[in-house]
Amino acid sequence: MPIRNKSVSSCITVAAMAVLLALVYHIFIVQNHFAPAGLNGIATMVQYKTGFSISYMSLIINVPLSIFAYFFIEKRFAVRTLVFSVVYSFSYLFLQHCGLEFLQYNAQGHDTIYPVIISGAIAGFVYGICMKNNACTGGTDVLSRYINKVKPETNFFMVTFVLNAFVAVASLFVYSESGYADYKPVALCITYCFISNFTGNYIIKGTKTAYKFTIVTTHANEIAAAVARELGHSATKLDAVGTYTNTEKSVLLCVVNRHQLVDFRDIIDQYDDTFAFYELVNETYGNFKLIK
Repeated sequence: MPIRNKSVSSCITVAAMAVLLALVYHIFIVQNHFAPAGLNGIATMVQYKTGFSISYMSLIINVPLSIFAYFFIEKRFAVRTLVFSVVYSFSYLFLQHCGLEFLQYNAQGHDTIYPVIISGAIAGFVYGICMKNNACTGGTDVLSRYINKVKPETNFFMVTFVLNAFVAVASLFVYSESGYADYKPVALCITYCFISNFTGNYIIKGTKTAYKFTIVTTHANEIAAAVARELGHSATKLDAVGTYTNTEKSVLLCVVNRHQLVDFRDIIDQYDDTFAFYELVNETYGNFKLIK
């Protein structure tokens, strides 16, 4: 796919995710009096206290952050994040006036965990898809991305979770009535953050998990032939020299599906003078096909 077409496709995907998240906020979150996550959670609390719409608050917060991202993070990321923020804001504003109240899940203070679970899972899906398209939902996600760029060793979703903890603490003071502390909104916010981060992290890692085998052996051709015959996979052969014995060996690299792990190990067990280890691969791209 040409780069320009891919960029347009990514923007459309991000815009669709923005509409979905706006729908989640309208149906599951706002009616149940808890702050979901990030700066959008702050916008939710502001609307709860003052009536000032999440739509306008999101624009006030995320447009400057997108400009910041354009200069200090990455231009395409900033543009797609801006697309998300604008579409999300206007979608939520539209949903407020389109008569969809019959779809809203109002737990009325009871079993609020259910809308939290539903909204957290869907929001996590939105976060993951946006990240796979080099975008984010704005707010603390932009700050997390910047921190991750400055310190690449940090985990993006862990940083996001820590930032969201401050939102959870703030919700204690917003949703508590005068005279006593209500910790329920804090627990709901933390639960939402955990579920959304877990789901988003899973989406980012991908569903095409596999195992990469590295095999050091003197039977490279026999093992490669057995893998091709029994599992339908090819391998990459590298020449190597053992540093301890100074003997020539071969290294095979092969990626197999999760359900083929035991079968692959059974093949390796048939050959002496062979050492192997495997690693989990989060996602695979492309495919070499065997020519029969």
